[in-house]
Amino acid sequence: MTATALGRDYRLLWTATVSSRFGDALRTPALALLAASLTRDPVVIAAVTVAGQLPPLLFGLLGGVYADRWDRRRTMAAVDGLRAAVVGGLAVAVAVDRAAIAVLLVAAFLLAALGTLFDAAAFALLPAVVPAAVLPRANGRLQAGTAVAGGFLGAPVAGVLFNAAAPLPFAVDAGTFVAAALLVLALRPDRAVPYPRPAAGPGRSVWREAAEGVRWLRADVTMWRITALTAASNLAISALMAVLVLYALDVLRVPPAGYGLFAAGAVLGGVAGALGAGRLAHRLGTARSLRVVLAAQTVALAGFALTRHPVPAGFALAVFAAGTTVWNSVWIAYGQRRVPAGLLGRVGAAQRMAGLLTAPLGAALGGLVAAAYGTAPVAAAVAGVFALVTLAAWRALRPAAPPRPGVPPTTAGTAARPGAPRSR
Repeated sequence: MTATALGRDYRLLWTATVSSRFGDALRTPALALLAASLTRDPVVIAAVTVAGQLPPLLFGLLGGVYADRWDRRRTMAAVDGLRAAVVGGLAVAVAVDRAAIAVLLVAAFLLAALGTLFDAAAFALLPAVVPAAVLPRANGRLQAGTAVAGGFLGAPVAGVLFNAAAPLPFAVDAGTFVAAALLVLALRPDRAVPYPRPAAGPGRSVWREAAEGVRWLRADVTMWRITALTAASNLAISALMAVLVLYALDVLRVPPAGYGLFAAGAVLGGVAGALGAGRLAHRLGTARSLRVVLAAQTVALAGFALTRHPVPAGFALAVFAAGTTVWNSVWIAYGQRRVPAGLLGRVGAAQRMAGLLTAPLGAALGGLVAAAYGTAPVAAAVAGVFALVTLAAWRALRPAAPPRPGVPPTTAGTAARPGAPRSR
C-alpha cells in the first residue's frame, strides 16, 4: 500500500507527528547546551535531563485515562498548543537573559508531562485513521519519519541554530508545535472520535479508569506476554545504550570524529526496519514476526559482542536497530487492532509504563558492570539477555492454530484464557 492509499488523514497525522518529533530533536540538545552555558555542575545538568524523564513515569497512566475521556483530535491539538506556549516562553526567556536553571527544569518537566497525554492520544487515534489491516505499515512509516527527523535532522540542526542564536532552536520548536496542532485539527472529526464516552459519576475516578486499562492488559494473555518481553528487551537495550559511546571508542577503536557516522548506521537500520515492518507482519503474522525479530537481534548482538572492528560492528548494530523498529511497529499495531477503542489510551499507556520502568534500571546496571569489569562484558551480557528473551518468546508467542470448523478465528498469537477480552 502506498502513502497515498493510506489516506489524507493519515498523511496529516504523519506530518504532525514528524513535525513534533523534529521539534523535540531540536529542543533536547539545545536544553543541554543551554544548561552547560549556565553551569558546569554535572548534577545540575543531569537534573535537567531527569526533569524531562520523570513525567512519563508519574503521569503516564493518567495520560491514558484522559486520552480515553476526551476527543483525541482536540486533545492532541490543545497539547501541542500548550507546548508551543511553553517552549515559546522559554525562547523569550533565553532572548532576554532570564533563563535560569529553575526555568529550564520547569520547562523540561512541563513539556514532558504534556507529551504523555499527546502520546496516549496519538496511539489511540491511529486505528480510527487507517484500516486495521495496514496498521503495521502505518506505524512503521511513522517510526521511519520520526527516526529521520530525530536522528538525522534535529540534533545537527540544533547545534547550528544554537551557535547562531541561543533562542533560535526553541523558537523553531514552538513553530513545529503550532504546525502540528493545525495539522491535527484538519483531521475529519468523525474519524477522530469512534468510541463511546465513559459515563460520568462518582465511580468514574481517574485511578479506577486507569486500573481498568491495567486489568484489561493483564487479562489478555498474548498482550501481557508481549509487554513483559518488551520490558525485558528494554532492560538490555538501555544497558547497551548507556555505555555505547565508551564501547565504540575503547573497544571498537572508533575515532571520536567518526562516532557520529557509526551511530548514524543504527538510525539507517531503524528506518529500514520501520519501512519493512508492514510487509513482514503481513507475510508472517504477529507472533512469528516477533519471534523472528528477536532471533535476528540476538544473532546481531552476538556478532556485535564478538567483533572488534567498527565496520562489522556498525552493521550488526544497524541490524539490531532494524529489529527494534520492526518489533515496535508490529506489537503496537497488534494492540491497536485488539484493544477496544474506548480503552486504547489506557492500555497503551500501561504498556509504555512497563517498558519505561525497566529502562533506567538497565542503564544503571550497564554502568555498574562497565565500571567493575569494563565495557566489553556489557555487550556480551546484553546478547545473553536477548538470547533468554528469544527463548521465552519462542515458547510464549505461539502462532494461532488453524480454527476448527465452526469456530471463528482470533487475532491473538496465543489463545486467551477464559474471561479474557477477545479479538475485535
